[in-house]
Amino acid sequence: MPSTFAPNVHESVFLAASPEVRLRLEAIQALVGQKVPGAQRCISYGMPAFRLGKVFFYFAAFKKHIGVYPPLKEPPALIEELAAFRGPKGNLSFPHSAPLPLELIGRVAEALAKQYGQ
Repeated sequence: MPSTFAPNVHESVFLAASPEVRLRLEAIQALVGQKVPGAQRCISYGMPAFRLGKVFFYFAAFKKHIGVYPPLKEPPALIEELAAFRGPKGNLSFPHSAPLPLELIGRVAEALAKQYGQ
């Protein structure tokens, strides 16, 4: 089943970002839509997010990075692979100064959908 989207739900938030950062946010948005069929765009806690019944994936741009929330609790191998991006509370931080690891973010989205969705 393809992802369903409310038009312009995330775009209003993206407009506050620079054009370069906006492209990164749009890439994450498209990726989550591909990796998690049926996910719906929404805004939660003022951030772009996706839901499958419940919100399972939040992402937002900050001055020096893009954050992805909430913390992933499993699988252990993926958590270990994310070590370089994990903050003290387990949230992920992807610096604007480095390429986005989209394949890795896609696996995070799938794992978060499994962990928190429905």
